[in-house]
Amino acid sequence: MGAERTEPAASDRLRDAWTDAIGLLIDDLSRRDAAARTQRAYAVDLEQFAQWAVARGCAPGRIVSKDVRRYVAELTKRGAAPSTSARKLAALRALFASQREHGAIAENPADLVSTPRRSSPLPRVLSAREVAGLLDGIPAAGPLQLRDRAMFELAYACGLRAEEIVSLRLDDVDWDGEQLRIEGKGRKTRFVPVGEPAMLALRRYLERARGALAAPPASVRAERPPGDAPPGAGDTVFLSKSGRPLGTSDVRRRLRFWTSRAAALGDRVGISPHALRHSFATHLLDGGADLRTIQELLGHASVSSTQIYTRVESARLKSAYARSHPRA
Repeated sequence: MGAERTEPAASDRLRDAWTDAIGLLIDDLSRRDAAARTQRAYAVDLEQFAQWAVARGCAPGRIVSKDVRRYVAELTKRGAAPSTSARKLAALRALFASQREHGAIAENPADLVSTPRRSSPLPRVLSAREVAGLLDGIPAAGPLQLRDRAMFELAYACGLRAEEIVSLRLDDVDWDGEQLRIEGKGRKTRFVPVGEPAMLALRRYLERARGALAAPPASVRAERPPGDAPPGAGDTVFLSKSGRPLGTSDVRRRLRFWTSRAAALGDRVGISPHALRHSFATHLLDGGADLRTIQELLGHASVSSTQIYTRVESARLKSAYARSHPRA
């Protein structure tokens, strides 16, 4: 690949070619109903590669495997984590797959590039006692507390992702069947049973608190900038104090608030909604559930994603052995 400088007009043509290629992929992803967040992430990663390629005078149809390897190597040299390089490589594979599907290239140059090896740390897991201390420590003193108790009871009872918590709708709750309909990654729908404590917490929130959050007092409405009227609460289950649907950052922030006050957690900080999801899966495995069942409950596309919880169980057993056996 040539690294010589190109004339301004040539550079403009190259930038246009990359813009068209990226736009074509985003159109493909949209037709496949890929999540908006995925589309945005791909667009950002690919724009960075496009800038790198334009600076070297290369159009989408001229990229070869050697160029992709060089780009990944440069990312590593700049200090990018293996997970970051792997994500950007996945975006490139998708881009060139799109180009191939549309007949612009014959082969996908990113297919021959090895994915950077990522570390696979064990997920952070709370004990059943720690989860109980966290959840039971959330009082029922007001709408926000009732909301948070219901939110995190469901997160643990059903193994929900933060995105699945905030996107939950009123008609996703099957009261008779005591289960939730969850739309997970890739728009895949699954049905998850809900335990009695979580159903009770959800019912209390809906009966005593959601209405107050959907129609906040004037003092809260006055905090909004002029002209910043909130969208209707609609049928979103969990609402903010100003009547808006919650975002995932709100869920993480509220969980940090309660974990900092949970005596059962001691000095354990940084507990995320995903830690509750990991705890859900690990406790099911401890209780005798098989991996296929846990896979379906979590909404994993492949059981290989679920197998990490066997490592958690193995690590727990080794720890217990080291603590307890006289010849450990």
